[in-house]
Amino acid sequence: MKTYIPLRVAAAVMVLSTGTASAWAEERTAAPAAAVPAETPAPAPALPPAMAGTLNAAPLRFDAGALGPLYVGGVLSGLGQWQSNAAPADRTRQADLGNAQVFVNKADGLVQFFVQGGYYSIPALGVPYLRTSDATPAYYGPLAQGYLKLAPTDSFSVMVGKLPTLIGAESTFSFQNFNIQRGLLWNQENAVNRGVQVNYATGPLTLSASINDGFYSKHYSWVSFLASYALDSSNTVTFNAGGNTRHTEVSSTATPLFQNNQQIYNLIYTRTQGAWTFQPYVQYTRVPSLPEFGANESASTYGGALLASYDFGNDATPAALRLPGFKLPVRVEYIASTGSAAAGAPNLLYGPGSRAWSITLTPTYQYKRFFTRAEFAYVGTGRTATGAAFGTDGNRHSQVRGMLEVGFLI
Repeated sequence: MKTYIPLRVAAAVMVLSTGTASAWAEERTAAPAAAVPAETPAPAPALPPAMAGTLNAAPLRFDAGALGPLYVGGVLSGLGQWQSNAAPADRTRQADLGNAQVFVNKADGLVQFFVQGGYYSIPALGVPYLRTSDATPAYYGPLAQGYLKLAPTDSFSVMVGKLPTLIGAESTFSFQNFNIQRGLLWNQENAVNRGVQVNYATGPLTLSASINDGFYSKHYSWVSFLASYALDSSNTVTFNAGGNTRHTEVSSTATPLFQNNQQIYNLIYTRTQGAWTFQPYVQYTRVPSLPEFGANESASTYGGALLASYDFGNDATPAALRLPGFKLPVRVEYIASTGSAAAGAPNLLYGPGSRAWSITLTPTYQYKRFFTRAEFAYVGTGRTATGAAFGTDGNRHSQVRGMLEVGFLI
C-alpha cells in the first residue's frame, strides 16, 4: 500500500497501473556473426515494472529453454534526506538504502509471470520517512510484487497474485516515477493488492477489472476498474476507480483503517509533445460513516495535480539547451478534506477539514545505467488539527525536504 497522510506514525498511460510500455521493454540482443546476414530482431514485449520515462534501461535477456526467453532487470540505489520540521518519530537528516530489487519476467506464451523481489523504502511527501529495514517488512515484504498471468490471446489476459494497483497516476517505487517521493494525492491510494485481475485491449481502448484486498488487508472485498483510451499517439485519457464493498477493521502500516474502507476515483490525461510530457489529473475519495470504528460522520478528499517533465536530450530541444541525459520533472498538487472533528469525521489528511498543497522539483541525470536525482519539495497545510501537522509538537504548517538519490539500473 502507500504511505498515508493521516500521519502514518500511527500508521494503460505513464505508470504500471495504467498500462504504459516502458524502456524495460527494450531487448538486449547480441550482434550477429559477420558471416550471417543481420536480421531485425522481433520487438520485446512491454515489461513491468513500468517507469514514467525519466529513468530507463533495457533488461537482460536469457534463453530459458522450454520456458522461452526470460528478462531480468533490477535497481540498486541509495538515498540522502534533509527536512525541516521533522516529526518526533522522524529525523532531520538521514541516509538509507533506497532500493535493492531484482525483476524477472516471462512475457510470452499462454503462461507468463512477473516477480519483483528485494528491499525498498517508499518515500512520500508529508509523512515521516520509514527506513528500508522497517519499510520492507511493514509493507509488502521482500517479494513486493509477483503474479501469474494467463494470456490465451493478445487481447485478453488474467493475472493472479500480488498485483500493482489500478488506482492513481503514480507508481509505488521511487525509480518508477518522475519524482523520488510520491505525492500528496498518492497518499490516499492503495499500491499493491492481492487478488485477480482481468485485462482486455482492442485498438486504442484498454480495460482492466480486479477483485482484490484493497490496501493489503487480506479481505478480498475491494473492486477496482480502469479504462484507458488513446486519442492518438500523443494523447491518452484514463479513468480508474475502486472501493471496498464491505466495512473491514484491519489497521496496520500497510492498511490504514479509513482509506481501506473508502471509494476512490481518478481522471487522468496524458500528453507527450516533443521534449515535454504532461499529466494532469483529478481525484476524489469518500469514506462512509463508520461508527463501529469511531467515525460517526462521512468524509471526503478532493484534489488535483500536474506532473510534467522536460527532456533536455530530446531532438525537439533547442540545440543551445540540449543536454543528453538530463531531465527536469516537476509536480504541483492541491488536496482538501471535508468533515469536522466535532461531528466525528475521520482524519484523512492533517485533521478533518484540513488541506495541503505541494511543489516538487527533481533534476535527473542518467548515463547508461547510472543515474542520480536531486529533489526539492515543499508542503504547505491549512486548517490543521492541533498536533496533526509537522514538527515536534505537530503544529508547524509546512515542511521543506531535500533529497538525493544515486543508483544503478540493471
